[in-house]
Parts: sequence; structure tokens; C-alpha cells
Amino acid sequence: MAVLGIDLGGTKLLLGIFSESGELLHKEKLPLANRKGAEVSAFITQKINILQSEWQQKGDGILATGVAVPGISNAANGTVWAPNIPGWEAYPLLNELRQNCKDTSVIIDNDRSCSLLGELWKGNARQCNNVIFLAVGTGIGAGIMASGNIISGAQGIAGAIGWMALRTPFRREYISCGCFEHHASGEGIAKMARAHLLHKKNTASLLSHTSPAALTAHHVFNAYNAGDRIAAKVLHQCIQYWGMAAANLVSLFNPEKIIFGGGVFGPALQFLPDIMEEARLWAQPVGVKHTKFEPSALGEEACLYGAAYLAIKNK
Repeated sequence: MAVLGIDLGGTKLLLGIFSESGELLHKEKLPLANRKGAEVSAFITQKINILQSEWQQKGDGILATGVAVPGISNAANGTVWAPNIPGWEAYPLLNELRQNCKDTSVIIDNDRSCSLLGELWKGNARQCNNVIFLAVGTGIGAGIMASGNIISGAQGIAGAIGWMALRTPFRREYISCGCFEHHASGEGIAKMARAHLLHKKNTASLLSHTSPAALTAHHVFNAYNAGDRIAAKVLHQCIQYWGMAAANLVSLFNPEKIIFGGGVFGPALQFLPDIMEEARLWAQPVGVKHTKFEPSALGEEACLYGAAYLAIKNK
């Protein structure tokens, strides 16, 4: 029997069917196309039932389904909160999927914990009991395992480290996403670049050739690789934030490894030695000496693998 992993993002749905040994048998990526609220739930239900029917016709079936959501999954009441999906403030996703999906058990968790599960199953966290997956993409989060247990928290919010307080004073911009995420997420990188360009009015920067509204982290990394001074300043500040955050995680959890993933790590993997050096300035010195900083082995598929592993563990 196969299992289905679903990685739900703010704009896309990534689905993968896996064997129980971890072989990826089928993968597809679909846009959400501005769906919201119940439309997203209905879309997920439809895809699960279609794949189940197709797989049963092949003589097999989908035994269990794991769904990773971009936000909070409250295991106590089955609701989810996903800020990038309108209408999902306390949405009863688990109950709807269990009622409407045929012949498969369904389990839900947040995307940061699922990314860690993926690395535990088939990536760089194998055989670890104390490990953190630091995910930096559009936002920032962390999947945390301590003494062999995934830490979820009372309402499933543990690991929402985008809200780490890493500088003073407090600014109103931090309310919606947190201090760390505001400055050092993929979206934060673009925000900081725009701010530098407006403040300096620097037309010599390669970044000035892109309209501020269209500027992304991708542009900043490309400009950095071409020797752009503004891009270098923005990314140097990010290295400091990433290092401070990693130091705090080391001092709090004493992990064997911190695994860096998400879309930003990617291009930011070149900075891993600098991030480690920054972390060593701030972290508990014995703990950081024994913590390895490593890239994700699964890249953009870490969360998908983790959702499938979640299904296997809870079938």
C-alpha cells in the first residue's frame, strides 16, 4: 500500500505518492489559483479522492495521507491557522478531510515539523534525537526535536521563530510576522533591499534596475553574486540575524544539528560558514561547539517527504 504526502503552500499544492520504504512513485504540483477558505479544502479533498481512485485501479491504494499546512495545526481540535490562505483562521480542515476523503486515514501537521520529519526519514537528520530544521523561505519557522520528540506546544505554535525578538526597539512592522522574519526571510530580504535603495537613492546599485514592487530575494542574491554593494550589505545583516537565531536555538535546545532549508537556503547556503561563525559569538560555548550546521538533503521536497512520513507514522 502507498501513502500520500501533501505540502500545502500559500499559492500551490504539492502532492507525492510514496511507497512505505520511501520511494517517490508519483509527484505533481498544482496552483491554488486564488482559492480561499472552503475552496482550498474542497480542492485538496478532490485531489486525494482522484489519486485514491487512480491508485486503486492499479491494484493498490493509498493507505494514509499526511498534510503539511503553512501555519498552525492544532492537534487538540483539528483546526488550522494559515495566514496566507484567506478564511483559515481556525479552519476545521482535519474534520472535513476525514469526512470527505475515501478509504484513507488523514493526519495534519505544520510545514516546519513536516520538513524536519522529512529529514529524519530520508535526509540529514537520520539517527538524530536532538535536531532542528530552520526553514527560511517567504517566512521563517523551525521544526524542533528534543530527546526524540517533536515539540509542538500547547496550541501547535512551537517553532514559530519568525517572532524571535532579535533587536530593539519594537516596531509596528513586527506585529504581522515578527522581528526575525521581517528582517531575514525571503520577503524580508526584499524589504530591506527596498529600504536601502530608497534611503540611499543609490542608482549605481544593480538592484535599482528593478522596480521596487517587483524586487525579490532572488534579485538580491543575483546582485550579490555580481558584486553589488547594497546586496552585500543586506545579506551581511541577514547573516547576523540567522547566526543570532541559530545561537538562541543552540542555547535553548542543545541540538546535535541545525539543518538549514527552505527556498532561501538555496542561494544562502554559501553563507553557512559565516552563519556558524556568527552563532559562535552568541551561543552557549560548549553547546555550539558540538552542533553541526548542515544543509537540507531534500531541498524543496523536505516537507513533502515529511508529510508522507507523518502518514506512515500515524496510519
